[in-house]
Amino acid sequence: MPDWSYHVLFQPILTKLSPYSSREFIHRRMNTIASLPFGSQIIHFLGREECSPKLRQDLGGIEFKNPVGLSGKIDPLLSGTKAFSNLGFGFLELGPITLKPRVDAQLPTINREKHLISFPAKPESIGIDATIQTIMKVKKKQPLLLKLSGTIDEISTMMDQLDPYADEYIVEAIDATFASQSSKPIYLTLSCEKVKNLTEIPHYFSGIVLNTTHNEGDQLIRNIHQLRSIGFSKSIITSGAIEEPEQALGLLDSGADLVMLSDGYVFSGPGLTKRINEALLDRMEQPLFKQEGWLAYWLFGLFILLGGILAFLFSLTTIILPYDEAFLKMKKEAIWKFNNRVMLFMAHDRMTLAGTMISGGIVYMTLAKYGIKEGLKWAKQATDTAAIVGFLGIFLFIGYGYFDWLHLLFWLVLLPFFLYGFYKTKGITGTPTSPNRKNHTIWRRALYGQFFFVVLGFSFVIGGIVISLYGVTAIFVPTDLLYICMSPEQLQSFNERLIPVIAHDRAGFGSALLSVGLLVLMLALWGFQQGKKWVWWTFFIGGLPAFFTAIYIHFAIGYTSFIHLLPAYFALALFFSGLLASYSFFHKNRDE
Repeated sequence: MPDWSYHVLFQPILTKLSPYSSREFIHRRMNTIASLPFGSQIIHFLGREECSPKLRQDLGGIEFKNPVGLSGKIDPLLSGTKAFSNLGFGFLELGPITLKPRVDAQLPTINREKHLISFPAKPESIGIDATIQTIMKVKKKQPLLLKLSGTIDEISTMMDQLDPYADEYIVEAIDATFASQSSKPIYLTLSCEKVKNLTEIPHYFSGIVLNTTHNEGDQLIRNIHQLRSIGFSKSIITSGAIEEPEQALGLLDSGADLVMLSDGYVFSGPGLTKRINEALLDRMEQPLFKQEGWLAYWLFGLFILLGGILAFLFSLTTIILPYDEAFLKMKKEAIWKFNNRVMLFMAHDRMTLAGTMISGGIVYMTLAKYGIKEGLKWAKQATDTAAIVGFLGIFLFIGYGYFDWLHLLFWLVLLPFFLYGFYKTKGITGTPTSPNRKNHTIWRRALYGQFFFVVLGFSFVIGGIVISLYGVTAIFVPTDLLYICMSPEQLQSFNERLIPVIAHDRAGFGSALLSVGLLVLMLALWGFQQGKKWVWWTFFIGGLPAFFTAIYIHFAIGYTSFIHLLPAYFALALFFSGLLASYSFFHKNRDE
């Protein structure tokens, strides 16, 4: 559940429910998605939570892919553990785990105005048996820190059973028994009040976990500074006091080794982990490295752009080409004479295809120059996915009996550039950086902009699939036939090869729209980082040719049915809404 869906769609609804109901609804639905055969891929596609290798660190002999974890307070019933393991966290805290299910548990209370959640002293617990069953169902992707609660004997018993699954333990009491129970690192959890006079902890503890509420962030930083200033050298993990990236950076800068998100995660949204990691990466010095192979991808996009311009000129002039006439065994003048609207209808299909190609070429070129050239893995994967779908679209032309050899020749020209770029960039691993530090109004407004572009991308994808299917099946929608003023049978009786040519145009446009729709969708899902002006300009400049040709040609030929143009009007509204809502975000370089 990325931030654009969490804040725009779900949070307004969930605030109407009790904290318990909203939490379990979200966690269980997310877990359901994660449990699907390709659930982790779906989550990754929507949220893109991969981490840069530069954020990895070793702590107590355990490797963490990034320093941001999730507090067990957020998911005490472990109803979302499988989902959270896919959301980019460097580690997960599970618990507090009790030997038996806790029947006298208290529920958290929430203050939405102050953005505070009061977690109870005796939180819910499903017991050790259900905990082990849950852990066994999760494909482990990060270290698990198991927080144990109970008497000394109960904790010792739990350690014996949990040791095969734990990477580290967190306990609430000081007792030498723990050291003999496990060789795993053990942390002592303390509140801010209890740490004030702390100078050292028993040797068998690897460090401490400092628990705090959201409004104690400054006190937490002072406590960490105090501990480090008196020579406390063991690991420090914090829990809470983070609602925006800047607060996480402050805790890490003060001397914390790892940080855990708790109540701030609920109010900021599931994308907080990713935003913190992007902010951490933003502060690191980036090497002046230019990815090999990016130019081949850029030329690939350039040729698509030029091909679209050529198709646009043809749609304004000859409409059909000599090889079309050869297949039809008929000159275009005969079709003009038979029914001029047939020719205008074909111009309509071919101009919309041309505009889509021009837009796609622009997006390919900017992804190559500003994404792939900078080593961004998501830009390469977006380019590869859309290009492969575009190449496969050539098979749609066979579906209704007309194979366009010029189109095949065009693809054969493009293929070497794509293959060269694909091969040269196969080791690309870069992840985005972002100067975003705060949950300011510009960021919140941009979530709506991202939502509009995501919906636009999905709309193009669905539209491309539908149009492609029509191209190889029914071909015409009812408004098409009303415009042409003829039935398919009448067209067939005039020239039995005319419908296959029209079907070829439909399938070609559908395939191009699907390919460009994937580009728009992946750019919207993966490219929304503050200050990346090129992304906004890619949306703006890349979108104009497709919208201009699609709407202009309908009015130019008199095909102005409101129902037929409604999807275009809807898409245009999404386009400009997205541009307006995200402009400040993409043009804001730094958060002061």
